Amino acid sequence: MLNLIAAQSAAFEVPKIFQTIFNDQSEYIIGYPGPVKVLGCILTALVLGILIGVVYMFTHRKTGYTQSYVLTMPMLSGLVATILVMMSGLGSGVGMTAAISLTGAFSLVRFRSAPGDPRDIAYVFFAMVMGTVCGVGFIGYAVVIFIIMAAALIIFNVTDFAAPKTQDMTLKITIPENLNYNGLFDKVFDKYTTSYLLRRVKTTDFGTLFDLVYSVRVRTDADQKKFIDDIRALNGNLNVTLVLYKYDDQIYDAKAK
Repeated sequence: MLNLIAAQSAAFEVPKIFQTIFNDQSEYIIGYPGPVKVLGCILTALVLGILIGVVYMFTHRKTGYTQSYVLTMPMLSGLVATILVMMSGLGSGVGMTAAISLTGAFSLVRFRSAPGDPRDIAYVFFAMVMGTVCGVGFIGYAVVIFIIMAAALIIFNVTDFAAPKTQDMTLKITIPENLNYNGLFDKVFDKYTTSYLLRRVKTTDFGTLFDLVYSVRVRTDADQKKFIDDIRALNGNLNVTLVLYKYDDQIYDAKAK
């Protein structure tokens, strides 16, 4: 009889179990943030991520940017904040440790973009920091930190802070086979560059032409057109190619063609 009564009472308690699924679970965990604070942290991180994307677009307006990279900022900051907020209620610091370890794994991901600017990685960490600070509940500090860092990035970009006075580039010069290239372009290089180094000599067109590949450091105030024209006056008006140094493999690598 007692077993029957216990079974009937348990049957009436089953709906209560499903009812608690839709209730606020934060009240059952001591110290867990309420729904308003959770949504506030995540939305703030998302908004700050969007603003970081706006700053990124402003500072890369000349070099260009991709839409996917800009969208990464709010997504990353919002996800980091979500992880930290959701795991902050596990207690004994276990949840926070797991959350920080998980968000730290994002730093192992190598984000690529079209310009290939090293500053892109800094923007990724910027978004992660905003998500982390918002995730632990310091929304006010997150806003202050964003204002300071965003202002610094914009000032650095507008003032062209720490911009070098030279630019590393690769120069490819085509010359006829009967032209002695030793010291031929030294005067031109001394006029437009601060340093130069012959990196490769290659024959083309069955040995009738030579391709000379130089690593040059061109002055930023130098007129690149006049630089090329002066070289063309010495190499018989043959091909002259001047490109950024990091793309030099595309000049003489046969596999790139």
